[in-house]
Amino acid sequence: MKSLSNRRKALKNMAAVAGLGTFSSSLAHAFAASEKALGPQLNGKINHSVCKWCYSKIPLETFAQECKKIGLTSIELLGPEEWPVIKKYGLTCALPWGEGLTRSIDKGFNDPKNHEELIKGFEDVIPKVRAAGYDKIICFSGNRRGMSDYDGIRNCAEGIRKLIPTCEKHNVTLVMELLNSKVNHKDYMCDRTEWGAALCEAVGSEKFKLLYDIYHMQIQEGDVIATIKKYHKYIAHYHTGGVPGRHEIDETQELYYPSIMKAIVETGYKGFVGQEFVPSRGDDLASLKQGVTICDIA
Repeated sequence: MKSLSNRRKALKNMAAVAGLGTFSSSLAHAFAASEKALGPQLNGKINHSVCKWCYSKIPLETFAQECKKIGLTSIELLGPEEWPVIKKYGLTCALPWGEGLTRSIDKGFNDPKNHEELIKGFEDVIPKVRAAGYDKIICFSGNRRGMSDYDGIRNCAEGIRKLIPTCEKHNVTLVMELLNSKVNHKDYMCDRTEWGAALCEAVGSEKFKLLYDIYHMQIQEGDVIATIKKYHKYIAHYHTGGVPGRHEIDETQELYYPSIMKAIVETGYKGFVGQEFVPSRGDDLASLKQGVTICDIA
C-alpha cells in the first residue's frame, strides 16, 4: 500500500506545481484517471475482460495476476488447456474458443463443406465450456469467396441449427464475430451488423448471437452507437479497439468510448466488454489499465 500512497502523493504534487487555477482539463482528466486506476475498485456497470492475444509477450500466469490487480474479471479467447491457469486467480473466460477448424476465421459455416468438421469440433468443446463454468464460445462465418449474402445466411443457418440442441443442452451460446472486410479480414462474410442480425433470425435461437467488435464495425459501417441501439438484442459480447490502427482507445483515436459504453449499458446489457486493442507505447499493462479506466463509466 505504501507504493500506492507514494504514487497518489506524486500525482497531487504535479497538480500543485501546475497550479489549480491553470490546471488544464486534459491534465486534470489524466490525474483523475490515474488516481482511479490505482486499484481494482471499479464502478461495476461494465464487466471488464481482455483478449490475451494482444499481450502475447506476457506469460499467461503473469498476465492473470496483473489483470486481477487492475480489476479485470475475465481473460478471453483462451482454449481448454489454458482455462485452469486463469481459474487459479479467480478469473473467468468470457468468450472461449475451441481447437482446429472451430478457430478458423476464413473457413466457417458459410461453406457446407466445413459443416461436418465444425459440428464435430463444437460438439466436442461445448460440453467442456459448460463444465468449466463458461456459457459462450466464439465462431466465424468464413470468407465469402464469391458467395451471395442469401446463400451465406442459408448455409450458415443450416450448419448452426444442427448445433443448437447441443448448445441448449449445455446452456452455451454460439457467438459469431463481426469483422471488417475492408482492412483486416479481406472477403470475410459476416462483416455487417445487418447481415449478422439476419442470420440470427434465420437460426431462430437465443443460443446463437453476435460479437459486436467496435473496432471492426467502425471501419466497416460506422454509426456505432445507433447500430448498437438498433441491433442490441442480437449481441452477446463486445470488443474494443482504437481506430485507426487498433491501438489504445484514448483521445488519440476517433471514437469516444465512454459514450459507447453508456449506450451499451442503456440497452440493458449485462455481459462482458473485452479490451482487444494492441498496446503501442511500451508499457502494455499501463495501456490496458487505461483502457479499463476509460470504459469504466460511473
